Amino acid sequence: MCFCFCCRAHVSRRTRKTYTCRTHVARRTRRGTQIPQTPQIPWGPKNLQNPQKRINDELALPHGRGRPAKVGVFARKELAEKAKAHADLIITPEELGDLADNKRRARKVVDGIDYFVAEISMMADIGKSLGVVLGPRGKMPRPVPPTADIARIINGLRNLVMLRSRDRPTFHVSIGNVAMGQELLVENLETVLKRIESHLDRGDQNIASVWVKTTMGKAVRV
Repeated sequence: MCFCFCCRAHVSRRTRKTYTCRTHVARRTRRGTQIPQTPQIPWGPKNLQNPQKRINDELALPHGRGRPAKVGVFARKELAEKAKAHADLIITPEELGDLADNKRRARKVVDGIDYFVAEISMMADIGKSLGVVLGPRGKMPRPVPPTADIARIINGLRNLVMLRSRDRPTFHVSIGNVAMGQELLVENLETVLKRIESHLDRGDQNIASVWVKTTMGKAVRV
C-alpha cells in the first residue's frame, strides 16, 4: 500500500521561494527514526470492494496540520451568533436555501471548507438541499444541539485530518509544513502511520511503501 503524506510548502515573503519538507523528513529517518516500510503482504484492492473493509477515520495530529482546518457552521440565530467569532463560515437557513438553488456556488463553498457542523434542527433540510454536494465529498455536517459549546467543537476540528481509503489502497494525508521543523513533522507522520496500521489486519506488514511530498514537490520514499 502506498501512503502519500503531503506536507504543505512554506513560501518565504522575501524570496517567494517554496521550501520543501521532504529532505528534512528523509534526513530524520536516516538518523534512526523507525517508519514502517517494505511490507511483505500488500493490502490488495479486492478488499476495498467491500465497504466494510475501507478505512474512514479521522485523527487529531499532535502538532497540528500546519494550517488549521477550515470549519463551517449551519446554524440558526442564537447558535450562529455564538459561532461567528470562531467559524470560518456561517450558513443560516436562508443562505442554505440560496445554496440549494445554485449548486455550482454550493460546490465552491463546500470545497473551501474542511469540516462542517450543523444545528440538529437543520440536518434534515441540509440533507435534502446539499446532500448531493456534501455526501460524495465526505463533508456531511456533525449535528450539535443549539446549546452546544460551539467554540470548543470548532477548535477541536482545527487539527483533524481524514484517513479515507475509498476504493484505492492509497492515502493522501497532510502532516504539516516545513515551518514546523523536522522533529514535529516526523511525530505527526508516525501518529498517522500508527492509526492506519491499527485498521489493517497485519499492521505494518500490510504497508507497501511510504512517501513524503510537498504540495507541488516530488514524492520521496522514506
